[in-house]
Amino acid sequence: MAWLYLLAGGVFECVWAVSLSYSDGFTRVRPSVVTVIAMGLSLWLLAQAMKTLPAGTAYAVWTGIGAAGVAVAGMLLFDESRDPVRLLSLVLIVAGVAGLKLFGSGSG
Repeated sequence: MAWLYLLAGGVFECVWAVSLSYSDGFTRVRPSVVTVIAMGLSLWLLAQAMKTLPAGTAYAVWTGIGAAGVAVAGMLLFDESRDPVRLLSLVLIVAGVAGLKLFGSGSG
């Protein structure tokens, strides 16, 4: 269950980061509200996962999901670079997250 909390927390991390971009510095109400709610949910879900999983593993996976997810969202939503080296870097992030899941302690 801890890994599901962590996955959901990582997804909400992506949501808040993307909605923060749309909030225009918290000057637009709806994206700002989505940002704050998603931030709270993301942190709460991370905290739930950390009840079972080691802090280092949980935090690294959470930030990895967020980093890779927001980078992909940036490519799809904001026409950010799809340079091959950038794509390879994303693959390495995903591989690192998978490695932490497969070889980390704590099964949750």
